[in-house]
Amino acid sequence: MIEPERFSDERGFFARTFCAREFEEKGLDPRIAQANLSFNERRGTLRGMHYQRPPFAEVKLVRCTRGAVHDVIIDLRPSSPTFRGHFAVRLDSENRTMLYIPEGLAHGFLTLADSTEVSYQMSAPYSPEHGAGVRYDDPAFGIVWPEPVRVIAERDRTYPDVPR
Repeated sequence: MIEPERFSDERGFFARTFCAREFEEKGLDPRIAQANLSFNERRGTLRGMHYQRPPFAEVKLVRCTRGAVHDVIIDLRPSSPTFRGHFAVRLDSENRTMLYIPEGLAHGFLTLADSTEVSYQMSAPYSPEHGAGVRYDDPAFGIVWPEPVRVIAERDRTYPDVPR
């Protein structure tokens, strides 16, 4: 989790949301190869759980710029002590918190408000042939979504279960 440090005055506030030097000092990958914006009309829209396979595996820095999301990451790194574990957090336009997602983790979110926007910065460009995903409701991960899924792409709904 990354919480921007606010500098407030009579005009409002200023906050730096990215600094390559500070990322490097904390051992985080600062590369940005691509930035995307996801607009979601309806509350209950689920996008995910996506990742890219090497050599296009990517780090993501995600924040919600309008509305709110229940953001989830799943650790798919077999050598990790948190393999197949997940982490969930609320990102919204009020808290302005960001989520840093290392390579090897699947990412997705459920919108908690209509007209929600999510901004992404990625360390690698999108490569369709390296794109992959796992199903948002695969029992192997035990994710509890806070609201019903109302809108979901066929691709996201039909990813196969991970092998047990």
